[in-house]
Amino acid sequence: MDLFSHANVKLPKIKKDAHIDDQIPDGLFLACPYCGEQLYSKQLGKERVCPKCGYGFRLQAYERVHLMTDSFEEWDADLTLADPDFPGYADKLARAKSQTNLKEAVLTGKAVLDDETVALGIMDSYFMMGSLGTVTGEKITKLFEKATSQKLPVVLFTASGGARMQEGIDSLMQMAKVSGAVAAHQEAKLPYFVVLTDPTTGGVTASFAMQGDVTLAEPHALVGFAGKRVIEQTIHEKVPKDFQRAETVLENGFIDAVVQRKDLTHVLSQLVKFHQPQGGR
Repeated sequence: MDLFSHANVKLPKIKKDAHIDDQIPDGLFLACPYCGEQLYSKQLGKERVCPKCGYGFRLQAYERVHLMTDSFEEWDADLTLADPDFPGYADKLARAKSQTNLKEAVLTGKAVLDDETVALGIMDSYFMMGSLGTVTGEKITKLFEKATSQKLPVVLFTASGGARMQEGIDSLMQMAKVSGAVAAHQEAKLPYFVVLTDPTTGGVTASFAMQGDVTLAEPHALVGFAGKRVIEQTIHEKVPKDFQRAETVLENGFIDAVVQRKDLTHVLSQLVKFHQPQGGR
């Protein structure tokens, strides 16, 4: 018997609190970009790593400095683009600066990792997706030049969507400029360690991201040149789901090791120690 088929039942209307959305913090719950697991933000811990698959959520440059270094002295903090003449470019730069507290897409300086002194560069994907502009290239070039003059190893964390289209050919020329500084650093018999983070693509991958003496990557980081859609449209075939993830790139010989974020400081300091010239610096 259907007791409610003819019942005239009226449910009370619940009024929505107009201020309820303001009381819920942003980013309280989120989904892992790699495995899709729904997570409470505090589950990520200070390293901001998915507890299910080990994917490292994207970090801002200063977050990584606080997480990994014993001390940090910034270099070339005031380098900025003098005349961004592409339409709307100045506004985009202003927003990126406000969001990251950086003046460009890379933070550089001298750092101490587990008692080992290095020249440290950290590209920030929150600054226009870590795109490679003229000032970004200049700061990375100066990083290698200062490391060479001070006889320091370089540790560079890469994160980039590629060349910065607003700067045209000037952006593309940064690939050659940085590569020249990398070569001079290597000719001085100083080591260069790269850590590929999510994502490392485009001109950065095609140049200094793949020129390290030792190349590491964080788990499941996207590493490639062209995007998946562009490749599929070019070869007219579907590509495997994980073909541009760090683990696949490792299997094909382009990466030396995939390292969990919590272990990176120790691994890098040991690499620096191992590659010191005989008798120390």
